[in-house]
Amino acid sequence: MDFKGFNNEDFDVFQIDGLEARMEALKEKIRPKLEYLGHYFAPTLTTLTGDEMHVHVAKHARRTINPPKDTWVAFADNPRGYKMLPHFQIGLWNTHLFIWFAVIYEAPHKQEFAVRFTKKLNKIYKEIPKDFVWSLDHTKPVSVPHGQLSKEDLKGMFDRLENIKKAEILCGYEMTREDVLNLSSEEFLQQVESVFNKVTPLYKIALNSK
Repeated sequence: MDFKGFNNEDFDVFQIDGLEARMEALKEKIRPKLEYLGHYFAPTLTTLTGDEMHVHVAKHARRTINPPKDTWVAFADNPRGYKMLPHFQIGLWNTHLFIWFAVIYEAPHKQEFAVRFTKKLNKIYKEIPKDFVWSLDHTKPVSVPHGQLSKEDLKGMFDRLENIKKAEILCGYEMTREDVLNLSSEEFLQQVESVFNKVTPLYKIALNSK
């Protein structure tokens, strides 16, 4: 396909009532774009991380009543799944688009990742851009700008990831609907690549790779 970026109709999919109607619109309008982005950025992330990245477009297959409030494409070094691993995401809510590095609660080794993050606290706190954001729950559109966090705040997030079973941590960049609409497709792709460059060190720290 010829990727032309996201438009208002894409964001408005999440206002369609009913599971079946919303899923149909999501599959028609958004999923082809996520699949394009998946195949476009998998080689980039493979180069950045040194691990072969596989594409996982959200299917929302387990939903029977509630329609999805967001959707995404994920990248991980396992062709069978991503939720159990440190991974990357590009996705949309009705209000904004997100580009994440993520460790979510399904990751069985997240305590080890948290310990490594804590050991590199100074480096992470210094190098993450101030306009990037952190989230503690991938199911909610809530985040905190890095520039508003103290070093102790960030350490608290890492401690939570280590000690609370359902804890998660995500770091990346969010763009409002308006921001996305004002970018050309080329500018959008450049923005995503820039974010992946800046969050890849978190991936390497988690896996203790150089």
